Amino acid sequence: MTAIDIGQVRADTPGVNHVNHLLACGSALMPQQVIDALADHHRLEGQIGGYEAHAERLESLEGVYDSVARLVNASPTEIALVENATVGWAHAFYALDFEPGDRILTCEAEYAANYVAYLQRAKRDGIVIDVIPSDEAGAIDLDAMRSMIDTDVKLVSITWIPTNGGLVNPAAEVGAIAKEHGITYLVDACQAAGQTPIDVDELQCDFLSATGRKFLRGPRGTGFLYVRQSHLDAGIEPAIIDHYGADWVADDRYELRPDARRFETWENSYALRAGLGVAVDYALDIGLPAIQDRAWGLADLLRAKIDELPGSTLFDIGHTKCAIVTFTLDGHDPYALAAGLREQKINIGASDPETTRLDTAARQLPALNRAAPHYFTTEDEIDQLVAALAKL
Repeated sequence: MTAIDIGQVRADTPGVNHVNHLLACGSALMPQQVIDALADHHRLEGQIGGYEAHAERLESLEGVYDSVARLVNASPTEIALVENATVGWAHAFYALDFEPGDRILTCEAEYAANYVAYLQRAKRDGIVIDVIPSDEAGAIDLDAMRSMIDTDVKLVSITWIPTNGGLVNPAAEVGAIAKEHGITYLVDACQAAGQTPIDVDELQCDFLSATGRKFLRGPRGTGFLYVRQSHLDAGIEPAIIDHYGADWVADDRYELRPDARRFETWENSYALRAGLGVAVDYALDIGLPAIQDRAWGLADLLRAKIDELPGSTLFDIGHTKCAIVTFTLDGHDPYALAAGLREQKINIGASDPETTRLDTAARQLPALNRAAPHYFTTEDEIDQLVAALAKL
């Protein structure tokens, strides 16, 4: 474990007084500072009006771009703020031009929201979806990936940390291979943001999408998209634009914004943005290496304790395991189990096999329970969950 001031962190987190929340992979408990930012902006809108509140808080709201840029080691001009990770991911994916026969390489643990988009463009544009095999530990097989590359491969698109299975894919190594061959690289960092350091230059990615509500501890309805400056300079065009993403400069002509905000639209919730900015700053102040160390250490502790329970089966894979722990308990439906624990004020989740259909088929997975401790979790709360499972 690390030197995070757990007492202060928990004092900043009112939710820990009401529930043992072990579902940071779903929607984590917000710090009071984030809650206050949301309420304060809504209050100001009620007092002076929405447009006026935006104008009064413009400097701090613009600062959210700076905060997110620091989080991923990018320039603020490379950041778009969006409603959620899927919106950000889709903005990037649907901005890419493909011709019939172009190939996409993805991973076995790819998330359903992304894969159905691949299928749509396969149907509409004639692209080919190729899945990189997993290695013996369940992570992307880098040698297999190298062997699959040819001139038809136009995109590598992977989920860095999948929704279940504890897996951390080798995103930086994948990026190095893509870069070597001049292939565009899109990273789904939905589960990574807030639990592990992110450096887009180390990843060598062209696009990266993430959410605010999970390990970043931000509000629901927030997310961001990173777009590498070279793509902006080359004129990448969003699939959908409005008069915020582009200026109507003549009756028959528009000009895209020079920055990543071309992927945004004019209307949004500035209260949610204010909350996202505070959440990002909170994580940065603690430090992502310290957050990762503690959260992943607590997950390892939980795995060890669950493994000792009669009838338990762990399903986590990978050379490196993250803060998401997946398991089943013999004789207990995962959804009913999660609902029963919720009545005891212990929050864990259940994962449907269809969310990672390829991984499910490859590993013959059932529906799973998933628990995700975070740095505000205590060892006593881990023990509370294990004791509750033992009584079932």
